[in-house]
Amino acid sequence: MSNDQPMQSQLIIDNEKRAASTGEIFDRLHAQDGHVVTQGAAASVEDAIEAVESASKAFPGWAQTGPTERRRILLKAADLLEERAEEFIATMSREVSASPDWAGFNVFLTTQALREAAGLASQLLGETMPNDRGVLSMTVRQPAGVVLSMAPWNAPGVLGMRGLAYPLVCGNTVVFRASEGSPRTHQMLVEVLIDAGLPAGVANFITNRPEDSDAVVDAIIEHPAVRRVNFTGSTRVGRIIAEKAGRNLKPALLELGGKAPLVILDDADVDGAVNAAVFGAFMYQGQICMSTERIIIDESIADEFIEKFNARVAELKTGDPVKDPSVKIGYVYQPGNGDRINAMIDDAVSKGAEIAVGGHADRAAHRPSVIDKVTPDMQIYHEETFSPITTVIRVKGYDEAIRLANDTEYGLAAAVHGTDSFRTLQAAMAIEAGHVHINGATVQNDANAPYGGMKNSGYGRFDGRTVIREFTEEKWITIEDPKQQYPL
Repeated sequence: MSNDQPMQSQLIIDNEKRAASTGEIFDRLHAQDGHVVTQGAAASVEDAIEAVESASKAFPGWAQTGPTERRRILLKAADLLEERAEEFIATMSREVSASPDWAGFNVFLTTQALREAAGLASQLLGETMPNDRGVLSMTVRQPAGVVLSMAPWNAPGVLGMRGLAYPLVCGNTVVFRASEGSPRTHQMLVEVLIDAGLPAGVANFITNRPEDSDAVVDAIIEHPAVRRVNFTGSTRVGRIIAEKAGRNLKPALLELGGKAPLVILDDADVDGAVNAAVFGAFMYQGQICMSTERIIIDESIADEFIEKFNARVAELKTGDPVKDPSVKIGYVYQPGNGDRINAMIDDAVSKGAEIAVGGHADRAAHRPSVIDKVTPDMQIYHEETFSPITTVIRVKGYDEAIRLANDTEYGLAAAVHGTDSFRTLQAAMAIEAGHVHINGATVQNDANAPYGGMKNSGYGRFDGRTVIREFTEEKWITIEDPKQQYPL
């Protein structure tokens, strides 16, 4: 399809692609020039309920499907996605202005998630427990039911697939509500699962207009067949989802926003820290929940670091990655983000910060920028930017570095650089974040390691064996002698 023609996204219910029952659609617009990138089917509440009913009907059969078949389907889906990698990369680049590097990395992470999930098929383990009555006492893990999964646009492959693959391998069925920002990219995830042999109704796919989100999500969460909710996105929306789930007594897994610190201690390898900072701060325009938003650096090495860091940042090529695949910094998600960031920059400069590289945004176009000498009285110190901009905070010594690293409402990702292994491990233990990386970048993902946040970055864990707890019920069972004596 020509890049001048809008892509089309449909609903998928009972393995059948279809338009919304009302015939309504919504447009995903290009962030900078406003042309229509994708036209998506705008599901009604009735469509959403139909998707849940389909998943509910499919649940008993899928829950009884053996681990070998579940594993086979997920592994086949990974193979199919690799075969369609070129199409996936092109689609993701068009919908969310991703560079080929970031879109290709998403393909790798998505197939990794599928294959790691497949490996969990035979790991849904219970245990036996000793007791004083001489009975057989044991636990079993069973699928929970229908799972509502909601994923964002910024890493649509891996963040979408983990909301599909993990519930599915645990024996649940899924209603996948995609982002209106990446409907066609998200649809491809369900397509490869179906093409790999997933039975009808086991994974249903819906999209809706943003103004219909409250009604659609409410209807799904309130449905009695839905037993789990997972959401990846902003803390603001995560609070809303948590309230809806809590009101209906549905457990939720929430991976939310971040303000990740890269702590650079006085004995750090400066060149290594620069490499980690460039990647962590500017991969995919800084629109990753783990992006390095705060570089907290000991003042004794700050000038050397800034000089080398700024030189690297200034070399990053900006533009439209669809037109020029060599572009590293594309457009941000929506033009209004530029106005928000410009206000933060103005506030910081008015209070003593310095623009070391870059500057103000032009709608969705934003040069990679570094704001030096940021202090806690500035808006940009506290708020998630989600843009190709990072801040430098100069500190005196280890204690102040750790204190400022924790001076945030968020707690998703962090990194610490230094050559004293004992001190860097102490720092990693002291930093309040779900994952901390010594001499690495804040942006990290490995499908065999538990992933999630602390504080206002959410709760629960994707990935690794830990995820089994999120999508199963643990049941206690005993086998006893019917002739046993009771005290009454």
